Amino acid sequence: MTAYALAHLHTPNLHEDVLVYLERIQATLDPFGGTFLAHGPDVEVREGEWPGTVVLIAFPDKDAVRAWYDSPAYQAILPLRTDHIAGSAILFDGVRPGHDPAKMAAAIRASRP
Repeated sequence: MTAYALAHLHTPNLHEDVLVYLERIQATLDPFGGTFLAHGPDVEVREGEWPGTVVLIAFPDKDAVRAWYDSPAYQAILPLRTDHIAGSAILFDGVRPGHDPAKMAAAIRASRP
């Protein structure tokens, strides 16, 4: 199942270290099959607040995204970004093929006492 890394970057700042990070990140993704789906677009907020921008990277599975994030290559460049841009990062699985939210709601209802 496809898994994802999502970063909500609150304070995008194109410091020189961040530019070096951008130059080096793809080489850390390639061994794990990581592919950018979104990388710093202007966002259109429709609900709530969303300061900053978003980065979304797809991986073949949860093991691959974890291995990438924990890899020595990525950990070596991570401070180049985190020292200059405040934000949050999460790793998560996508939905299985054929995901049906109505069936999900029915299962939740059925599990209630």
